Amino acid sequence: MTEPDTEDRRTLPLDQHYALRVAALQLRDEFAGVFGPETIERFLHASYDQFASRSTVSNFLPLLAERFARQRLRALARVEGRHQDGKPTVLFLCVHNAGRSQMALGFLQHLAGDRAVAWSGGSEPGHEINPSAIAAMAERGIDISGEFPKPWTDEIVRAADVVVSMGCGDACPVFPGKRYLDWTLDDPAGKTVEDVRPVRDEIERRVRELLAELGVPAAI
Repeated sequence: MTEPDTEDRRTLPLDQHYALRVAALQLRDEFAGVFGPETIERFLHASYDQFASRSTVSNFLPLLAERFARQRLRALARVEGRHQDGKPTVLFLCVHNAGRSQMALGFLQHLAGDRAVAWSGGSEPGHEINPSAIAAMAERGIDISGEFPKPWTDEIVRAADVVVSMGCGDACPVFPGKRYLDWTLDDPAGKTVEDVRPVRDEIERRVRELLAELGVPAAI
């Protein structure tokens, strides 16, 4: 890997600037032969702007931008036929992407492993994952503390085989040819771990049912 470029049109703190340049180089290596540097940098900086516009803490912005840009680029590769692995892709959507959709994401990743792809997003992303949701999932041996609320984008929705809505209503995007499911579940926002457990268990039941419908073996 070469040293990060020294020129950048963006006015950013030096540490943020450097971290974004490193992230850009890492993404270039990962998507070499799939996307050019201009596309990669455009997605990276757009992702950074999305988080910077609503973040009160800037320390982790480059990392969040890199992770989200990677997801968006993988989705775009699927949409454009540049990457086809045959794995079913499920997108879980709710309002804040802080509770229900994150628990569903955690269950699908845990139960399906590398046999399916799981993404999540929110119509009005929050600032952090619901602590009660994190604790409730930890009781099941699933760690979602490293996840982060994020929006959805067109390429992510278009790349999904199944879009599961959990309370985002009319804000949820609709694209022709997609399979849509609407899961009515209580919002865990502001609830205790005890109150979140029934929601967690119902999400697990539905995720297992969905995996069975998709023909994906689920872990016990």
